[in-house]
Amino acid sequence: MSTTIEAAWAALEHLADPEIPVISLRELGILREVREGSAGLEVVITPTYSGCPAMGQIEDDVRSTLDKAGIAASVVTRLAPAWTTDWMSDAGKEKLRAYGIAPPHQTPAGSSVVRFIARPAKVEAVACPRCGSANTVESSRFGSTACKALYKCQDCQEPFDYFKPY
Repeated sequence: MSTTIEAAWAALEHLADPEIPVISLRELGILREVREGSAGLEVVITPTYSGCPAMGQIEDDVRSTLDKAGIAASVVTRLAPAWTTDWMSDAGKEKLRAYGIAPPHQTPAGSSVVRFIARPAKVEAVACPRCGSANTVESSRFGSTACKALYKCQDCQEPFDYFKPY
């Protein structure tokens, strides 16, 4: 790995997600690759979903961070393969929990991002990130962003976001 690529990774290591400032883009799995491209250094990012409104800000933040480090690079958005919550680091999932967002469950082996049939009736319980209770209910399939659902804990009565597994 070239020293420029290593320097870019180091500069971007702690760059926070603009919507969830306690987790870095790398921990979230959005920051996919730093590579030498045909026109110079490229940073590859993948959105959590194709309509993610934060992608413009993320691109600007990546460029600004690298500019401050004296590294010239372009930002490439890669849509395939589609982002999956399996790309989140365990440390990132723990940061979500501590912030009050229930982290996603692990997606089942062999599952696909595209689903053409109804999901099975068995749904894994979502633990409250505040009190740890599994006595929770989904209030809305969409929470503060499309990649999260809104839940409520029946024990502590607190609402919270759940990062949906993809």
